[in-house]
Amino acid sequence: MAHSAPLVNSIAPRPAHLSPPASGNLLLMKHPVALIGIGEMGAVFSHALLRSGHPVFPILRSSSVPDIAHAVPDPALALVTVGEDDLHASLNRLPTGWLSCVGLIQNELLPRDWERHGIKSPTVAVVWFEKKPGRATKVLIPTPIAGPAAGTLVEALTSIDIPALEIPNEDLVDALVAKNLYILTANIVGLRAGGTVAELWNEHRTLAETVGSEILDIQEWLVGASINRKLAVDGMVRAIEGDPDHGTTGRSAPRRLERAIDHARSAGIETPGLIEIGREAGLSV
Repeated sequence: MAHSAPLVNSIAPRPAHLSPPASGNLLLMKHPVALIGIGEMGAVFSHALLRSGHPVFPILRSSSVPDIAHAVPDPALALVTVGEDDLHASLNRLPTGWLSCVGLIQNELLPRDWERHGIKSPTVAVVWFEKKPGRATKVLIPTPIAGPAAGTLVEALTSIDIPALEIPNEDLVDALVAKNLYILTANIVGLRAGGTVAELWNEHRTLAETVGSEILDIQEWLVGASINRKLAVDGMVRAIEGDPDHGTTGRSAPRRLERAIDHARSAGIETPGLIEIGREAGLSV
């Protein structure tokens, strides 16, 4: 996770721009947002929130939790933008008072990930755009957002021309599973086939469907309930059509495959397609 210059020593005093305005000052500042994770995605959301009028407090790994809670006791949102591998450690160190206003954006996210931390109703953005170092933000399809601060994030993202929409809480799991299916199928099949997502779907459809079916078996176990498989596949196809030239794989692909196989073994789910690709990739599966 990339960091900007540490703000730990200056986070406790109340910033001047948050002090009560002088008489006649018409400047209205929106409620502050705490940002945990100052990487590429964190930078996009910080830009969006600032553009829409929210002060943003970046929280670093070196930040003191008591200092954080003192400086921002009641944020509009505590937005966690770290990668999925750092999510649980980041949630473990949040001030208790922030657990009612957590925002999440990670890949491979499902309700069990926040429920284990006692978080009951987070704001969740199912991010369908990417930001690579030195490159402009690329949008695949609009980003659906659910939860108490969904409107805040929709307003923020649209202010920087990233399409987003608020969805009902009951639609969130379907949206997350569709994103997980896309990410995992593209990454895992890409370890064998390479190329773009359009090539994967058009030229390796049987393999993609086999891997996708195994991924959905795992997702269903992780959710703990039946999922709408057709809706998930339809969502994946919309994303493929939204950016057909998107690459299939990246440096996270082997780890995603290992994690999927670990979940399958824990659940007693047979995944011959995943295991075969894992062995081809030189993984110990």
